[in-house]
Amino acid sequence: MAKAPPAPPPTVKEVFGVLESVIDPELGDNIVALGMVPSVEVTKSGVVTIEIKLTIKGCPLRAEIKKEIETRVNLHPGVTGIKITWGEMNADERSEVMTKARWNARSTAPDTEVPSSCQVLAIASGKGGVGKSSVTVSLATAIAAKGHTVGVLDADIWGFSIPRLLGITDRMEAQPISGSDRPKIIPNERVVGSGVLKVVSTGFLVEEDTALMWRGLMLTKAVEQFLRDVHWGDLDYLLIDMPPGT
Repeated sequence: MAKAPPAPPPTVKEVFGVLESVIDPELGDNIVALGMVPSVEVTKSGVVTIEIKLTIKGCPLRAEIKKEIETRVNLHPGVTGIKITWGEMNADERSEVMTKARWNARSTAPDTEVPSSCQVLAIASGKGGVGKSSVTVSLATAIAAKGHTVGVLDADIWGFSIPRLLGITDRMEAQPISGSDRPKIIPNERVVGSGVLKVVSTGFLVEEDTALMWRGLMLTKAVEQFLRDVHWGDLDYLLIDMPPGT
């Protein structure tokens, strides 16, 4: 029986089509639409060379993106090898991709229990251990002391410290809420002066010394769930203690 001839190498267009199925887990869109693939080359022998530009040189998701590219491209008929070259976006390219990511986030954002009149403040830093959580607690406490109802969302899933800083150890529980088709998580509350803090943290769900190593979509989904499935009630302000580097 005659052996089937080898498949011809893919076209550049076909490779770009495959890469459109590779999603950047942090930015939430495919790497082609985000402008992360400046060029693709294919040799006659089927070796595919792909240039990838990351938002930052030390992107922690590089290995995950690399694995996804190799897995998907290798499945295409005619591919005999893959080479990936890595680069870093310049300031203009980074600004453009972040604009796209913010637009995508707004257009796909889930409905939340956060009141539309609530003012949302995100406290962020480029690295951990600089006192970001302490700033969040101090700011939230000062605002609540003036008579406001302040929500505090501890989005630092890996190293939650808000429960310890506030001295709150009570577990959060889900309870039936009138008008909702499913139970909602009830924040821990603390009276501060004439105001109230409503606090949500992964630390109220797991033991204090438990390390949660979540990345990309897992982290995003966890924060979305807190915003969507927590019954915040009336809020004047919501302070979000962001994970380091976000």
